[in-house]
Amino acid sequence: MTTIMTTSVRAGVRTEERREIRVAVYADDPLVRAGLRSALGTGPGIVLRDDPATAEVLVAVAGAEPHRIPVGPARLVLVADQPKQTELWAAVERGLAVVVTRSEATPARLLRAVADAHAGRGDLPADQLGSLLRGISRLHKEVLEPREITLSGLSPRETEVLRLLADGFDTGEIARRVAYSDRTVKNILHGLLSRFGLRNRTHVVAYALREGLI
Repeated sequence: MTTIMTTSVRAGVRTEERREIRVAVYADDPLVRAGLRSALGTGPGIVLRDDPATAEVLVAVAGAEPHRIPVGPARLVLVADQPKQTELWAAVERGLAVVVTRSEATPARLLRAVADAHAGRGDLPADQLGSLLRGISRLHKEVLEPREITLSGLSPRETEVLRLLADGFDTGEIARRVAYSDRTVKNILHGLLSRFGLRNRTHVVAYALREGLI
């Protein structure tokens, strides 16, 4: 069921409210794009948007150039048959949530995929998930590990400094515990603030905890 239902109580009466899902469509072929819009446009709770930047879910058909799929805040439903690893990576960079094979792309399946993506439920066929995980493993081994960066995006020493900061230690105490200079600790924290666009030390600790980085 595509429509998002929320329950509320007004004047002692239990009511249900419908929440609409803003959906945009992308396809290289105008006819395919029109077909997707037609399939989705009749779905309950679906509001079609022309601009992906204003959508919550983007339904895209993998074409010859996957990097042309718009980048934005929307969660991505990718329609593709056996996408290559480069296509999967391009889709991940664009917020991939669900992959639907072309043979399964019926209106009912697309509407279910939109609902899953909107609710934050991922759905990838097993072989594509395996390919994606192998790619992540290779990325870690060949790119991140030589640079002392983990999959979280933090280096081991950044993680250590953040954990100590979260435990209430100040710069001098952190420096003594990890055998760094005060300047090194300050540089590490400054680098984290700049990289993630955060305001201060309290903000960086809150961000790290919220994102599960420490």
